[in-house]
Amino acid sequence: MTQPDTAPVRPGEELPLPALREALRGKVAGDVDRLSVEQFPGGFSNLTYLVRLGEQEYVLRRAPLGPVARGAHDMPREYRLLARVHPVLPVAPQPVLLVEDASVIGAPFYLMERRRGTVVRTQLPPEYAALPAAPRQLSEALVDTLADLHAVDIDAAGLRDLGKPEGFNTRQVEGWAGRWRRARTDDLPPPGELHDEDVIAWLTAHTPPESAHTLVHNDFKLDNLMFDPADPSRVVALLDWEMTTVGDPLVDLGLTLTYWTLPEQPGREVSHVGAHAPGFLSREEFLARYAERSGRDVRGVAWYEILGHFKLAVIVGQIYARYRAGQTQDPRFAPLGQQAAWLIGEAWRRIRETEAAG
Repeated sequence: MTQPDTAPVRPGEELPLPALREALRGKVAGDVDRLSVEQFPGGFSNLTYLVRLGEQEYVLRRAPLGPVARGAHDMPREYRLLARVHPVLPVAPQPVLLVEDASVIGAPFYLMERRRGTVVRTQLPPEYAALPAAPRQLSEALVDTLADLHAVDIDAAGLRDLGKPEGFNTRQVEGWAGRWRRARTDDLPPPGELHDEDVIAWLTAHTPPESAHTLVHNDFKLDNLMFDPADPSRVVALLDWEMTTVGDPLVDLGLTLTYWTLPEQPGREVSHVGAHAPGFLSREEFLARYAERSGRDVRGVAWYEILGHFKLAVIVGQIYARYRAGQTQDPRFAPLGQQAAWLIGEAWRRIRETEAAG
């Protein structure tokens, strides 16, 4: 049986139901007078809710509470992006309604269609336990969906203006380095010990030109996919499009491999899915399938994986900085500072390995 994917709303993250009810009245299908709300508890960034209007269901997304980085958590952009991507990549959910008036619930938000399926996080769900091929099927579906995303013709679909692909890799390093320095908390080891500035310097000195210009999801990982509960080879939805842009597809590949090879996920228990788990594709198998499916040269992927580790360190470091400043009370965020430091350390270890290998 599929486990429930929603939970009661966390304290402090409730929505003002009367204001939400009136904002939706006459704008979407469903009985707004029977409005009820639950929360999707898995995410660490934007707040995501299940909105029921009688029998009609939607997913509501809004920015997290407290101050957010400039340009981040832009729900109007995500809504407009999905409106353009959904017709050419059906695994992208269809957006339904955008409300930019922040006075309604405290921030702009949008509704999108609800899709039902299984999200695989740190262990194989019960519905797949009796399916011996499930780990490989999940792995291959993950790789194939990434390749399909990168195969979208951005010119034919009118998507090239979602980003500035020329100079993308250089801006990636500069942008994430700036975010790291702004978010770095004073309880982390000094730069000479942590080597975070050494990582930034190496990424800067070895930045490659873009391998191609495609859609880049920028947070492509297993638990941002939703699978058919009866068929782990079928992807029902690709979620969390907030950071999607146009750039180098190998940047996506590098971050996906970072997630895929982590011994544990940020803020969660040890992972029993991914490259280290029985039956799932190894890192090498993952790369080989992506190269075959996409036709792309992945021999220079080491730089992109190191960038992936650094980016994930920044992402969890930003969340930890908000937690440490008292801007969010979610206890899941308490260990993220240590995890950011571990990711920086892993990036530095890989740099030394790469340099030693010549």
